[in-house]
Amino acid sequence: MVAIDLKLGKFQAADKGQMELYLRWLEKYEKQPDEESPIGLILCADKSEEQIKLLQLDKGDIRVAAYLTEIPPRRLLQEKLHEAILLACFCLEEKSGDQGDSKLQKPHG
Repeated sequence: MVAIDLKLGKFQAADKGQMELYLRWLEKYEKQPDEESPIGLILCADKSEEQIKLLQLDKGDIRVAAYLTEIPPRRLLQEKLHEAILLACFCLEEKSGDQGDSKLQKPHG
């Protein structure tokens, strides 16, 4: 089960507490015995990576993501897609343990 909270502005620390309340409510009243604990996704117009790390939202059952308010230039989209593909390949190789002759390096960012 996934709880999604769409925020119109920048991520605020209080948004974490609100999502924790949603998740505890879902766990108590909606979760079935055979289900995993619910997870939360907070979508906002902007976020501070430092704040995310300080609140330890880079691990655990709540994640924060920023949505785009403007379409970025095509070149930037291509770069981001390329980075995502490299990261996925790197993670697959890391999982399989086949790193001996790999030319892939974990992408930055």
